[in-house]
Amino acid sequence: MRVAVLSPISWRTPPRHYGPWESVVSLLTEELVRIGLDVTLFATGDSQTSGKLVAVCPRPYSEDPSVDPKVAECLHISEVFERSADFDLIHNHFDFLPLTYSGLTDTPVLTTIHGFSSASILPVYEKYNGRSHYVSISEADRSPALDYIATVHHGIDIAQFPFSEAGGEYLLFFGRIHPDKGVYEAIQVARQVGRKLVIAGIVQDREYFETRVEPYLDGDAVEYVGAVGPAERSQILGGALALLHLISFDEPFGLSLVESLACGTPVIAFGRGSMPEIIKHGETGYIVEDVERAVEAVALVRALDRSACRTDAEQRFSHTRMANDYVRVYREILKLEAEDEK
Repeated sequence: MRVAVLSPISWRTPPRHYGPWESVVSLLTEELVRIGLDVTLFATGDSQTSGKLVAVCPRPYSEDPSVDPKVAECLHISEVFERSADFDLIHNHFDFLPLTYSGLTDTPVLTTIHGFSSASILPVYEKYNGRSHYVSISEADRSPALDYIATVHHGIDIAQFPFSEAGGEYLLFFGRIHPDKGVYEAIQVARQVGRKLVIAGIVQDREYFETRVEPYLDGDAVEYVGAVGPAERSQILGGALALLHLISFDEPFGLSLVESLACGTPVIAFGRGSMPEIIKHGETGYIVEDVERAVEAVALVRALDRSACRTDAEQRFSHTRMANDYVRVYREILKLEAEDEK
């Protein structure tokens, strides 16, 4: 099977630090190659893959200011569709824009919808609903206006996240510094329970960081360690008592939660979006309603079995499971396309 995988170009595939979509694409691509598929990855020129790499954008536009994002995206997306006859299937991880090319090729296009940035993009998905194939990354993130061929939860390379049986004493926020992600709420929980909070992630909203986060940073009770790369990620996750994910939006998935569970660290989260699909309440963490309930959960979290967190991640969220799920979807699409041609 010849598969073209279209990755975003905001970051390298795999990312050096932040880049959740690119991370998923890399893990999927490498596993597809390992199990024998003929995979061509369309990504930035500095990307790393054991498959074939096609790149028209040498560097990610989020890392190189000289790259014009709109120009780079147009050239990048058009490249895969101009070569579409070389593939049995195109797997799009680039959001909605590639769909506007999908009517110009006979090669089937599968789009993994990594969440809806806003309701304004839905009309594009609706227009191509009848001729494209969609995968949701959680049951919670499905739109009733669309048809889906499957839900495929993201996977991680479990081996990259060593199990930490003991954990530590600090609480952890791990993700984008943005109002949606609940950094301020995590600070309030840590202050109320008298535990240190470590904050790791890129600053995506500078004003929010300066007004709601920075005033509490003292390097002692609240410490910001910046963006954490693969080398430090498992150490900081595994060393925590619990991960706080007190979001104010409907999270489409939540890779940091799965990474935390793989290290044995339970998660305390507000029950928005996909949280109930990832966290087993009372077993691998707690789903709570507000800051007060999160404070109560911190007092309970040490009683949870950290090995149960690890086992759950291994069983439900490995990249091998993710790749096998996608191969089944690929085969189903090709079968449907063959039947339509009869």
